[in-house]
Amino acid sequence: MIVELGHYALILALLVALLQGILPLVGAATRNWHWQSLARPAAIMQFLLVSLAFAALAYAFQENDFSVRYVADHSNTRLPLMYRFAAVWGGHEGSLLLWLELLAIWTVAVAIFSRQMPLAMVARVIAVLGLTSTGFLLFVLTTSNPFERLFPVPMEGKDLNPLLQDPGLVIHPPMLYMGYVGFSVAFAFAIAALLAGRLDVAWARWSRPWTLVAWVFLSFGIGLGSWWAYNELGWGGWWFWDPVENASLMPWLCGTALIHSLMVTEKRGSFKAWTVLLAISAFSLSLLGTFLVRSGVLNSVHAFASDPTRGVFILVFLALVVGSSLTLFAWRAGAVSLGAKMAWVSRESVLLSNSVLLVVATAAVLLGTLYPMVIDALNMGKLSVGPPYFNTVFVPLMVPVLFLMVLGVRARWRESTLQEWLQPLRRIAVAALLGGGMVALYFGWSWGVAGGMALGIWVILGTLEPAVERLRKPGKIPLSFFAMHCAHLGMAVLVIGVTLVKGYEVEKDVRIAAGDTVTLGDYSFELQRVTEVTGPNYVAKRAEVLVKRKGDTVTTLFPEKRRYPSTAMPMTEAAIDTNLWRDLYVSLGEPLNNPEQEWSMRFYLKPFLSWIWLGVLMMVFGGLLAVSDKRYRRSAEARLAGAGATA
Repeated sequence: MIVELGHYALILALLVALLQGILPLVGAATRNWHWQSLARPAAIMQFLLVSLAFAALAYAFQENDFSVRYVADHSNTRLPLMYRFAAVWGGHEGSLLLWLELLAIWTVAVAIFSRQMPLAMVARVIAVLGLTSTGFLLFVLTTSNPFERLFPVPMEGKDLNPLLQDPGLVIHPPMLYMGYVGFSVAFAFAIAALLAGRLDVAWARWSRPWTLVAWVFLSFGIGLGSWWAYNELGWGGWWFWDPVENASLMPWLCGTALIHSLMVTEKRGSFKAWTVLLAISAFSLSLLGTFLVRSGVLNSVHAFASDPTRGVFILVFLALVVGSSLTLFAWRAGAVSLGAKMAWVSRESVLLSNSVLLVVATAAVLLGTLYPMVIDALNMGKLSVGPPYFNTVFVPLMVPVLFLMVLGVRARWRESTLQEWLQPLRRIAVAALLGGGMVALYFGWSWGVAGGMALGIWVILGTLEPAVERLRKPGKIPLSFFAMHCAHLGMAVLVIGVTLVKGYEVEKDVRIAAGDTVTLGDYSFELQRVTEVTGPNYVAKRAEVLVKRKGDTVTTLFPEKRRYPSTAMPMTEAAIDTNLWRDLYVSLGEPLNNPEQEWSMRFYLKPFLSWIWLGVLMMVFGGLLAVSDKRYRRSAEARLAGAGATA
């Protein structure tokens, strides 16, 4: 009966979400204190009910209850316990339940940490989140029920997709979804402010930490997904401009623009309308990602479903969210003041320029992602848009973004002068150009490497110099100062990593037998033997590869070719030796003759690849520092309390 309890809990959660979405909104409009006060308990009740449903499904997986169709389709008795838990969100239905659980967590967090906010504002925010939950609960209950029973009950289940049987996939979807769903809070604050007609500084100050937390989770989720693809897929790539990868990148780009726009709204009271549009866009792009992954309009290793009915539901929901939000914005836009004036040369102008560039980059990725699908839907043929398009369009847009990052750090609010920029930045520009050229000459000349390194060094020097100047001055420095510089340095480290690995990686795809040696740069790889090993739910061929550098032994790598009997699906398990300066990557292919004397193998030497992950971690750490700034949070609470007193 536990499974049925989970199903009933979802039905009750739908009823609670309807009440949560309607009564507090009506109460805020009519100034009915009792109805507004229902928002917090309704959010807590919905969280408890959705958590009960999630726990019931997790219990069914742990108990191997194959009478549940979803469990039978994504698990079996040989699946390790860790992956049985991860299988809860390893398919379409469970991933939607995870989405609901995380949305309930975000909602109850708003309910708990909003004690200093005016009750009407809290009611509107939680109500918008309740209406969002209503849409997804309807989606789950009508098209994607994870508790559907199966009869007759099979003795054994199928299996979790072998691609998902990786430690990274245990935490990657929750992190990514926390970012996706987190932008619903920024969206809810924007809609609540529009409904109240109060797009003021207090709204921006309260919305910004929630947006930062969502951005941190999404950044970590994207980085973790890239790391998983690099380790698990066996082709040595870390980003392929896959449509589902793009679906996560677009809200990240828009969310980055939103964070910086919120900063201007908070400091100067400007860009209010632009900030609201970015909040709506970030969440809408998260919904678009959900549509792409679950509609069946594309094939991807990341996609969950291929049921067009589900895609139509999400598309209609997306249209309702975007349409109603933009209608409300158009209705209220005339009442939004322009805020403080800004000079052409000021921090505001730099942040606005950067946010516009990020939105243009988002539009470029959106076009490249959707255009082939539109062409296919109109029966106008098949069209493939791959890395050449994105590298040609997206990368040039990032160049001015990186350039302006340094100007934004140095510029003053309200008004700066060109002279203030030119004098200190002249020597930084010269050092960056010289540094980029010297690195390119050292490793082997490439204009692309020279340019990419120059940009990375430009951001590093342009970020560190004002930081050092500030540290030399007396006075307490807020955490937000270190957060900004850490995040910007992380972006520079990521750019350097991408530049060097794309410029100097070496790959060999060879036919090899035991005793043969392959050379990449200073490294030699000797295949010593291939043996058979047995895992908990698979059998594998494991190669033993001895790696030497200039005659000295470096390590021994053990790539595998696994086969899962339940699915008969072969999987490549790459072996990687990594340090701060390079990655040695070996993947085992198929045998090339019957006695298995020769094998297809791939060997990669990837310089500075770990700098990509290091850059992501630095940006995530910077975001966490910003959220942890107590001075900022106390200031936000004081302003919001003042706003409540005057409401």
